[in-house]
Amino acid sequence: MRSFVIAVLFISALSAQTGSPRYSSRIMIYDLTARSTTLVYRADGIWEAPNWSRDGTFLLSNSNGKLYRIPVGRAPATPEAVILDPPLRCNNDHDFSPDGKRLAISASSPASRQSQVYVANADGSDARLIVSAGPSYFHGWSPDGKYLSFVANRDGKQYDLYRVPAAGGQEERLTFDPAYDDGPDYSRDGKWIYFNSNRGGGWNIWRMPADGAGADDRRAQQVTDDDLEDWFPHPSPDGRLLLFLSFPHGTEGHNERGLPVQLRLISMPGDVVRDVRPQVIIAFTGGQGSINVNSWAPDSRRFAYVSYEAAAAAER
Repeated sequence: MRSFVIAVLFISALSAQTGSPRYSSRIMIYDLTARSTTLVYRADGIWEAPNWSRDGTFLLSNSNGKLYRIPVGRAPATPEAVILDPPLRCNNDHDFSPDGKRLAISASSPASRQSQVYVANADGSDARLIVSAGPSYFHGWSPDGKYLSFVANRDGKQYDLYRVPAAGGQEERLTFDPAYDDGPDYSRDGKWIYFNSNRGGGWNIWRMPADGAGADDRRAQQVTDDDLEDWFPHPSPDGRLLLFLSFPHGTEGHNERGLPVQLRLISMPGDVVRDVRPQVIIAFTGGQGSINVNSWAPDSRRFAYVSYEAAAAAER
């Protein structure tokens, strides 16, 4: 259910054979104070997973295996390619370190068709392989910049959560439940890792201590519990809010687009998780690529996301 390069190639070939609709992407910013949306960039084809730069001046998004900087507050916005090692083909899991000096990316290459995790300088130079085993997908930096959280499949059956030193070293498995776990992202105080899982039936948001869920995952705590399928939780930089993507009830995975989805918010839980009532912030047409990675602005007042339309519809 991850966006493997092989799967992307297969889907592209299938679309060409069946005439499946191409998509138009709209990179948007939502302002919580003004309760308004702003179109930053529109393009035919698939653009995904905007991150906000730490100085708030641009968004980082991927398209067709490459990364681009897209300026904020400048119209029309013109994407600028990030110069990475040519063999690397990036997917939609990437983000800057807390200090903005480094960039973690997930990418495939001729050496590995499966996704691996790299860390580069913020400008894309000097990319170093951090997690060589695949498939592995980066999702979050620890607030102190020392660890990367990622999701990986090591037995061919299930995806679990891991962490690894950002400087390189031994990966550490954090979850063991025989369920599909994904989307790990750190709380701003570094105490928790929030993630989504289908343990117990249906996709919900969960959390665990940053050093792991413990024996039999006993330290994992369920956060949301309603009929929608919740994915990719992202704490705000000020530590007050948790943003996540909700698919319609019964949606089995996250790798579809053109679905009626919602971005919802809750207040960050305290030491004890209590009943939460998610607030719908915006409903739109989206799915895979809308907010896979953290897309909060540094001011915690805005966030970025991607909506999708069939190209034929976008042309009308």
